[in-house]
Amino acid sequence: MVKSLMVQGTASSVGKTLIVAALCRIFRQDGYSVAPFKAQNMALNSFITADGKEMGRAQVMQAEACGLAPDARMNPVLLKPTGANRSQVIVHGLSTGDMAAADYFASKARLVPAIMEAYESLGREHDILVLEGAGSPAEINLKHEDIVNMGMAKRANAPVVLAGDIDRGGVFAALAGTLLLLDEDERARVKGLIINKFRGDRAILAPGLAMMEERLGLPVLGVIPHMDIQMDDEDSLTGRFERRHTTQLLDIAVVRLPYIANFSDFSALEYQEGAGVRYLSRVAEFGQPDLLILPGSKNTLHDLRWLKESGFAAKIRQFAEGGKPVFGLCGGLQMLGRYVDDPLLMEGGEAGRTGEAGLGLLPCATVFLQEKLCTRVKGVLANVGGIFSSLSALPFEGYEIHMGASDCTENLVQHGPVYGSYVHGIFDSDSVRAAIFRALLASRGLDPESFSSFDLMAFKEEQYDKLAATVRASLDIPALYQLMEKGG
Repeated sequence: MVKSLMVQGTASSVGKTLIVAALCRIFRQDGYSVAPFKAQNMALNSFITADGKEMGRAQVMQAEACGLAPDARMNPVLLKPTGANRSQVIVHGLSTGDMAAADYFASKARLVPAIMEAYESLGREHDILVLEGAGSPAEINLKHEDIVNMGMAKRANAPVVLAGDIDRGGVFAALAGTLLLLDEDERARVKGLIINKFRGDRAILAPGLAMMEERLGLPVLGVIPHMDIQMDDEDSLTGRFERRHTTQLLDIAVVRLPYIANFSDFSALEYQEGAGVRYLSRVAEFGQPDLLILPGSKNTLHDLRWLKESGFAAKIRQFAEGGKPVFGLCGGLQMLGRYVDDPLLMEGGEAGRTGEAGLGLLPCATVFLQEKLCTRVKGVLANVGGIFSSLSALPFEGYEIHMGASDCTENLVQHGPVYGSYVHGIFDSDSVRAAIFRALLASRGLDPESFSSFDLMAFKEEQYDKLAATVRASLDIPALYQLMEKGG
């Protein structure tokens, strides 16, 4: 029978996702077959599996830590916000359409059979499942018919460890307050506490830890230090948007759209030595980047209008007219084209305003259709001109997720210094990334051979091992095994 362990947190962004990834790698290193599981995820970062199913990027990262191919069963319900109080609901990797928040919460109990089908199916194939909660189990307005926190723990009979983030302050109050707001049977399911993101001397915490254990009657299973681990972020709560990179050889700017999606596309660029990636929220932050990227969007028409209203549209046109390279991905490609049409109001627009003129920098137009395209793609890039002509004939692999169909047939569209592609993950290709960086260096009058390429997959493996080593040294791993043996 499968053993399980669940990591819940006192709030969003306390580190549940990385703790689960670390435990997945640790259990795998110890010889077990292990898989991650998150019953419901809300994020605009998603991935397409080999069988054409959509799932959250966080569980993709955790699957990699397990040495597994991503599987939509690891994230059976994915919510992708499309507007105020609305989300696209994806079940078992397939879109079921958009729902208002109130309607979703009124009907979410009907998703339990689909969730348990995925959980039990994974459980038949693995020794251990490491479950991740969402937000906090003490969010009183969300506890009714819960499907992702204590409700899921009960169904899986999983022991729960509760994590708190000391870096944001108030961790002891957050842990104690969370337990106070749980029902008696829910509190009984919590078997231990974790302090995450600690900076400094652990000995200083000793009195507080002893008091916590005495007052709450639960062991502190470990204190995890603040870590500099480079991995994909789950959603827009990421701290990467606020980072200000140090001086680098190359400056890459990404427009931070209100509904920015799949910003994990740029992780490989951020990992590259000598490159600085920054996210622009205001035109005043534009500067003089070597490359401007217009990312994907979960609401293309809204973000296209925002580009115009914010002044970004005029600035992007000016930038391209000056011969500087612009790269649009997915929704970014659509916005760089001539027109975006939504005759069926797939993005929830108002009748009478079903489309919007694009920036006119690429020779393509887009029409939103009823069906969403979700597919893996691979091939060889066609003849490419301009600054990135060295991309010609290079192999690529990735996936497409989009509602719109554009009247361009190539995987990389180009007009002058402006490029566009529907292929998420195109920058993950070591050869594609190298060609782009060398071209940018040459455009700056720098030696393109000074570029030092790296193996992205090997880099990720190093990060997973580094994460696992730190967490193994910080947590009472034998105690976690004992909890799994006893169950919830």
